Amino acid sequence: MSPDLLMAFADRFGVFVFAISGGVLAVRKEMDLLGVIVLAFLPAIGGGTLRDLLLGAPVFWLSDTLTLVLAIAGGLTAFLFYRYVSQFRALRWPDAVGMSLFAVTGAAKAMSLGHGFLVVVIMGAITASAGGLLRDVIANEEPLVLKEGELYATCALAGSGVYFAAVALGAPEAIAFAAGMATAFISRAMAIIFGIKLPRAKG
Repeated sequence: MSPDLLMAFADRFGVFVFAISGGVLAVRKEMDLLGVIVLAFLPAIGGGTLRDLLLGAPVFWLSDTLTLVLAIAGGLTAFLFYRYVSQFRALRWPDAVGMSLFAVTGAAKAMSLGHGFLVVVIMGAITASAGGLLRDVIANEEPLVLKEGELYATCALAGSGVYFAAVALGAPEAIAFAAGMATAFISRAMAIIFGIKLPRAKG
């Protein structure tokens, strides 16, 4: 699988999974169908849109309408099959999958434009977390990314950093993608299962 095809597949799968997380929250908030679709769009395309604007690149969904279709499909999946998808511990597991995918695709896009390590990992974190932040704020929820000590954006930074290191060391693109995604997802999963949190400053 070529690097471009791999990135396109991961991006689209991430859009669908993140859209489900937005849709689940909307159903839990007892929104109507339009509200579910709108809230599904925010995590699905919000982070990638901000990333592209900051990088001065064309916004990805303007030329890729399949992304919009997948976002709608994710919202409808949550609306129609909430009983099943909501069993995955509310938003956390679908969110973890979407975060790990978006962290690496965001990092890959920044790296493909010739940016260095800091910009690459920041763009990975923005792609992974900005849409979820918008989702939670609009739904009047405490943002998952800002919860006390919650390991979230940190996991995206770690996955982006591993991707950058793997590419810099000459690893095949598919291996770099897999390593970055696995790092982000496993670190997030460990945080969810074992309650691992960042240290807090003592006031």
